[in-house]
Amino acid sequence: MNLSIVLALIWALAANVLAMIPSRDNHWTRAYVLIAVGIPLLGYVTWQNGPWIGLLVLAAGMSVLRWPLRYLGRWVAARLGRGT
Repeated sequence: MNLSIVLALIWALAANVLAMIPSRDNHWTRAYVLIAVGIPLLGYVTWQNGPWIGLLVLAAGMSVLRWPLRYLGRWVAARLGRGT
């Protein structure tokens, strides 16, 4: 395993541990940090392993951060005039 995959696995492990710890703000601060670390990490994984592995890591990250993605989708839909 190369360094980028190991870092992605550490990111996933940290995300799961952070999700188990109680939070007053419903984990939003932790989600912002995970997103800020995860985007460059995703680029590194894709650069080192190719687009298919990058897509797998993207899908894994999206499954961990599904609520921020839902809110982003609602915000984009509202901006485009298709509010829910």
